[in-house]
Amino acid sequence: QVQLVESGGGLVQPGGSLRLSCTASGIIFNIYAVAWYRQAPGKQRELVAAVASGGTTNYADSVKGRFTISRDNAKNTLYLQMNSLKPEDTADYYCYIRRLASEYWGQGTQVTVSS
Repeated sequence: QVQLVESGGGLVQPGGSLRLSCTASGIIFNIYAVAWYRQAPGKQRELVAAVASGGTTNYADSVKGRFTISRDNAKNTLYLQMNSLKPEDTADYYCYIRRLASEYWGQGTQVTVSS
């Protein structure tokens, strides 16, 4: 059974930083493409950042230069380092993994950026 367990969300002031983690079990992690999505209240879920199994990264324009996605295949873990956070980054963040027709979502972790 595949499980994705996220952690690291919370409340942070504007300009602060958070690091999200997503640990996978039940799969061969290093062959999956992985990504972080987010969904703010009343809005559609959107791609934040992605990294392919080969290491190529892709970011939403709104987070370029502030967020960094990385993966540690030895630990079956995906990370999202978020710096210079803004109130508009407030959302539920979800990790996502995919290979061919198989895809899985984490349960989500809440990030609130507020003073």
